[in-house]
Amino acid sequence: MKKWIANTSILLALSVAVTGAASAATKSGETSEQITYANNGQAVMPSTPAVNIDGSLYLPVRALAEATGKYVDWDEFRESVSLTDKPVLTGKYELKAPDLAEGIKMGVGSSLTHLPGDPDNVFYTTADRGPNGQIDVNGKTLRTFPIASYTPTIYKIEVSSGEIKILDKWPLKLSGNDPVSGTSAITGLPNIKGRDEAPYDAKGEKELSYDPYGLDIEGLAYNPKDDTFWISDEYGPSIVHVKRDGTIIERIVPKGWSAQAATPLVPAHENLPDVYNKLRQNRGAEAVGITPDGKYMFMAMQNALRNPDKAMDNSRQVRIIKFDLTTLQPVAEFAYMLENASQFKNLAQGDIVISDMVAVNENTLLIDERDKFSGDKAQLKRIYQVDLSSATNILGKFDTVAAAGKTLEQMSVQDLKTASILPVKKWTVLDAVSFKFPFEKIEGVSLVNDDTLVITNDNDFGIDSKSSDNGTLLWTFKLPYKIQ
Repeated sequence: MKKWIANTSILLALSVAVTGAASAATKSGETSEQITYANNGQAVMPSTPAVNIDGSLYLPVRALAEATGKYVDWDEFRESVSLTDKPVLTGKYELKAPDLAEGIKMGVGSSLTHLPGDPDNVFYTTADRGPNGQIDVNGKTLRTFPIASYTPTIYKIEVSSGEIKILDKWPLKLSGNDPVSGTSAITGLPNIKGRDEAPYDAKGEKELSYDPYGLDIEGLAYNPKDDTFWISDEYGPSIVHVKRDGTIIERIVPKGWSAQAATPLVPAHENLPDVYNKLRQNRGAEAVGITPDGKYMFMAMQNALRNPDKAMDNSRQVRIIKFDLTTLQPVAEFAYMLENASQFKNLAQGDIVISDMVAVNENTLLIDERDKFSGDKAQLKRIYQVDLSSATNILGKFDTVAAAGKTLEQMSVQDLKTASILPVKKWTVLDAVSFKFPFEKIEGVSLVNDDTLVITNDNDFGIDSKSSDNGTLLWTFKLPYKIQ
């Protein structure tokens, strides 16, 4: 393996015209500090010097790639290196909208999607369940909803002249009355008492009602076959089918969910495997994507499931599930490996999450993976291209200890290899940290014309923010190649 990487380094060095020569005094096996390097005529300095071995210079792939402006990713399961040219930042836009209340900002950006046929600068997005935060009351942390009547909403936006402009909006609604709001409009309140976090008023003095129809919107995808949206919801976790006018049609939930919540106005299909009931609170169905032909839908969880227990919060394995949209039945499930937190500073494994997804086609996804930091502390804000074609379909195979010896979430890298499980292949197409994107939650990702990547953040309505400018940004990037 080391020889293969070294040989690859030589080939790459020749292709980018690394220039220079070792002095006659340089001995075999010593580093060649005096070598100079140029990329397209510009001087560059690799992070690691080349080594002279029997008259040939060997430079690590990563050092060469970084010096020549490329992303480099190593896949230890396939023993392969991926090099990708970096994109160009082409646009910055900011939402300028009135606050919802004192200390509560207007926000969108928990999702982002572009519809075929729309202008390149028009998108659909959502905010999540509404303003919410956490306060300490008598030593107990409570989840508060300062605007409990807030209705989760789909927004149509346009970006131009540096601004995000809201063109239209569709609050989510039922074909009858919601038991909490008393109207057709749903709320963002949790569904099931004893399972979901208890909702309280702004001061934490009064426990609010649970809403079986309530949604915590995180992802948004469009199906061109029937001109509808699908939304990924953290509560269920569930995937919700919605008309263009915001009317909720149906909901895909885990097995056993319907016995805990009655939703006669919205059919609940228990097509998610039972293992999805083991979600970590507020780390549910985070991302959803639909193939352009409308045949398949993908959903990704935000974190590893607590399968079999809470210790799995530090697991790197996150599940991506694939549905046939004709039958609404799952047809495949894949393991996505989050980045190893040990390579970052002061970052727990459980604080690395998936935040959004684009389904480019049946075998190609874009995945947003990020840490919990913002500003100068941010270390991981990447969009990965994901190839499913060689990944192992694990649907129904590693859900219980009894069936497999270890659950997917319990497995180490070596366990995965022993079980012949190939996670999805992924490589970097955008590192937003290097572009100094200022906010923590990049939660909206879209692709336009196969080569324009668009990202936006969820500002969580400015709740608990210590910054006065915690707003919503949308940035566009030109990719060096078309993703197809």
